Amino acid sequence: MTDLNEYIKSVADDVSKRLEALLSENMDSVVTSAMKYSAQGGGKRIRPLLTVEFSKACGGNYEAAVDFGCAVEMIHTYSLIHDDLPCMDNDDMRRGKPSCHIAFGEDNALLAGDALLTEAFCVLSCVRSVSEKNIVKAVSFLSSFAGINGMVGGQVLDLQFEDVKPTVEEITKMYSLKTCALIKAAAVLGCLTSENCTQREIEAACNYGENLGIAFQIVDDILDIVGDEKILGKPVGSDDKNDKSTVVKYLGIEKSKEYVKELTAKAVNSLKDISGDTAVLEQIALLLADRTY
Repeated sequence: MTDLNEYIKSVADDVSKRLEALLSENMDSVVTSAMKYSAQGGGKRIRPLLTVEFSKACGGNYEAAVDFGCAVEMIHTYSLIHDDLPCMDNDDMRRGKPSCHIAFGEDNALLAGDALLTEAFCVLSCVRSVSEKNIVKAVSFLSSFAGINGMVGGQVLDLQFEDVKPTVEEITKMYSLKTCALIKAAAVLGCLTSENCTQREIEAACNYGENLGIAFQIVDDILDIVGDEKILGKPVGSDDKNDKSTVVKYLGIEKSKEYVKELTAKAVNSLKDISGDTAVLEQIALLLADRTY
């Protein structure tokens, strides 16, 4: 586990350095500072890590995978900035420090999120070691998974569920869009750094991301109840405070943990359709299922 954690940290460091370099190419402004503040906020870089690992498993290029992963991380960061705004979840802390809108004001935070979303597609389009055909596919996948039929659609359901009592199936659908979409995008974009990736491998990446993403969100919901604020870097109990409907609220903690195990097993099983070495992807799934932060 120590070796895995060291490896994850090394990839996260590469991603953070590349993010800094990419964002430093933009005009010097308070919004650029806000973009950097949130992008370099100490996240786990799980999505770029998945991009790198699926790239490796499919025979892709590491530098291209890091850039593709940075594009996904930019969109993930924009979603967190907007999530924290007073009109959404109204959270003052993120990753152990003041949320973007607290540090820079609501107007600059809103623009920082908008800029990160736009910049992500600029980054994708500028990767020269990937064929134009696969660049177009990557843009198509990421825009679809990030938009109204993906992450944004999940946010819409999340807001709607504040006024109604959804079923477990409806909550799971919301998770599939809100959380899984970007995780699937990260996995698929990793495949697309290889010119030899197959449709079967892309489908396997989607299946892995779907099951891993739902498990990831359920663990998040569990940690919102039993987690340590100092370790998590954000307040716990926000789901209860905002009367959020979660799988854990319906199933309870123990049954939810069992569900996480089932989903993790499905994620690992999907890797059989990937041609290369998927040992790290399997370890990542198991690590995320058992995480405490």
